[in-house]
Amino acid sequence: MNIVMMTNTYTPHVGGVARSVSALTEGCRDRGHRVLVVAPVFPDTPADEPDVVRIPAIQNFNGSDFSVVLPVPGKLDEALDAFEPDIIHAHHPFLIGSTALRVAARRACPLVFTHHTLYEAYTHYVPGDSTALKRFVVELSTSYANSADQVFAPSESVADLLRERGVESPLAVVPTGIDRAAFSGGDAHAGRQRLGIDPQARVIGHVGRLAEEKNLDYLARALVEAARRDPAVICLVVGDGPAGADIDARFAAAGLADRLVRPGALALPALADAYAAMDVFGFASFTETQGLVLAEAMTAGVPVVALDASGAREVVKGDNGRLLDDDAPPAAFAEALLGMLSLSGGARARMRQALAETADAYSLSSCVDRALALYAGCRAERPDRPVAFRDEARAAWQRSLRRVHAEWTVIRGMARAAGKALGPDNDPDELF
Repeated sequence: MNIVMMTNTYTPHVGGVARSVSALTEGCRDRGHRVLVVAPVFPDTPADEPDVVRIPAIQNFNGSDFSVVLPVPGKLDEALDAFEPDIIHAHHPFLIGSTALRVAARRACPLVFTHHTLYEAYTHYVPGDSTALKRFVVELSTSYANSADQVFAPSESVADLLRERGVESPLAVVPTGIDRAAFSGGDAHAGRQRLGIDPQARVIGHVGRLAEEKNLDYLARALVEAARRDPAVICLVVGDGPAGADIDARFAAAGLADRLVRPGALALPALADAYAAMDVFGFASFTETQGLVLAEAMTAGVPVVALDASGAREVVKGDNGRLLDDDAPPAAFAEALLGMLSLSGGARARMRQALAETADAYSLSSCVDRALALYAGCRAERPDRPVAFRDEARAAWQRSLRRVHAEWTVIRGMARAAGKALGPDNDPDELF
């Protein structure tokens, strides 16, 4: 098959969706399928990328680490003409997702959509964040899903949520596959040496984008409490983002700045070494659709402590970690982390076995096989999928998109009016 992946984020950007798209792309290519990736330009993008079309983009939109792609239809059309796609796979419902929908319609290709993200949790990056905007974003992603011929949900929790929201397109759970060889082959000694961590330290780790929506203030409080209780604890927080400074400040205020290691974002193989350097992994986010970093940690042999939320509850099961109630205080989270560090004997052996079983379940091979089977099904006739329904869904998506734009326009107008009322030194356009 000739498969086109259309995504707002891709390597060298470091993040869950970028890793997901990259893993699926390489897995399909390894099985002999051709894959064309359409993605924004990022800083440090490689000069030579076979079968990748880069779209110009505005970087770091509104303080986030996301890009806003700019339309270049001529270049893309030429690449698609030469590629002759069989499947269009959109990884976002807006920006480049809009282009994916038009490309699929114009070329009569099945459209597959992966609902990677709970988009309403990210509206604080848009000027004029509001309840109405969150509602429109939910409506937008739901109508986009109904415009697709097949929807991938990265976890059962997300699949259930999409059904509750009214998604009627064929829906299947397809988690992001983990490259077992890459993540199980990390070198703990090399990782600790590179990061300046004592070989005898008890390392509590975290990997992810350091952003407001990840509940990192809660996690930082739990990590500080664990470090207070155990002088051998070192906290290793891997990732970049605006919340990094807040984590630094919390450790500094507690007089524990020397117990925090923050190397920034890491890519393989350094990322695998960082996982291997950890003794337990802490995770507190409520906004995940899939606990990708949890599966990566477990593939590296690291047990997890997490809050009971979408994306975590599918991965943290049995003896592979500990799932706490979503209202557990940070002190209870710290106690669970320290308890995991103290496991020994039969409990540790059971944990290792459970971690290996989780790694099997999330292996890249099994997840790619599932995706390819669904692609093949999309190419077959779908008598249960009336064209009229799909067309109405796409019309609803266009209406949602217009409503989001209208909401944003109204708020921009209010901000401009307020700026003028406050005086000439206030430029509201600087906010947008």
